[in-house]
Amino acid sequence: MKKIENSEKLLKERDFEELNKFLKETTKRIDPIIKELLELYVNKKFYKFINYQAFTGGKRLRPALVIASGKLLNGKMKDIIYPAAGLEILHNSTLIVDDLIDHSKLRRNKPTLWSKYGKSMAECLGLDYLAVAFEGANRSKKPKETIGIFINTSKAVVSGEILDILFEQDGREEEPYVVENRYKEITKQNYYKMVSKKTAILIQACCEVGAINANASKKEIELLKEYGYNLGMAFQIRDDILDIFGDKKTGKKIGGDIEERKLGNIVILLAIEEFSKNDKEKFLKIFKRKNITDKNIKEIIDLIKKTNSYNKACSLSENFAKKSRESLKKLPQNKWNKILNTFVDFSTQRMV
Repeated sequence: MKKIENSEKLLKERDFEELNKFLKETTKRIDPIIKELLELYVNKKFYKFINYQAFTGGKRLRPALVIASGKLLNGKMKDIIYPAAGLEILHNSTLIVDDLIDHSKLRRNKPTLWSKYGKSMAECLGLDYLAVAFEGANRSKKPKETIGIFINTSKAVVSGEILDILFEQDGREEEPYVVENRYKEITKQNYYKMVSKKTAILIQACCEVGAINANASKKEIELLKEYGYNLGMAFQIRDDILDIFGDKKTGKKIGGDIEERKLGNIVILLAIEEFSKNDKEKFLKIFKRKNITDKNIKEIIDLIKKTNSYNKACSLSENFAKKSRESLKKLPQNKWNKILNTFVDFSTQRMV
């Protein structure tokens, strides 16, 4: 039995090595294209500023998913490389806005765009990145269909971001619409709706764009969309877990969702379901404070750790991952299928 377990561990390690190798190859291929697109119609003196957001780290997971999905169905690199770069730029445009909304000063252990260059510059660059992303879509094999996916994805992400803000329980007193329309209670169904729009739809789009530009059949496109959607849900739940139970390696502040009073975190929602009356009162008292300190964040995390929310969240993430793997079983069984499977393992097991 031990030999079997060791053998499985070695195979898993080998799979992760292959995935890391593919991600490095993707970065090497995609970065020059990202740079090319970002520098279109821009004065050279602004290159450093305009490239900052896109080149402050990141594993290039989204363009890698576009490429792997296309290659799975014998797509050609020249047909998918530009929309792959476009989706990475689109992703980064959402990060610029997200950091502004959440007042985040660090991302990947580096200053966020707005904290380095100022809010007005970040707002301008968010628009610039969005425009450039569509140029990537326009240079695909099937620009009309690809641009349509980019439009739907952009709209969905904005809807998800709005829900995420409305799930906050306090703050933003200077924003009447937010104050008047806050969700007083949030169900898991509300959470799934928000996450599907804010995170899963973009992962789904990566797989769909790769498939469409590889001349996939309708069935193949649907299967890759299902794979991407469920992968995105698993990925975001893991992100929520890391926000509460992670460490400084994530490059994000632990308890960031608590500091922003966000109930749009599955770990927090699951913990609330289990809280005793006394612990729930303590939680709400801290969560409603005008200023939440690091000490307050620790107090809430300690309350959460008394519950079984960690294991429940991990189980939910794995359930979505299982659905993702089921879709892959119905697609061509080649080396790209294996890489896409390893993406699922990475999403549910990652520590950063």
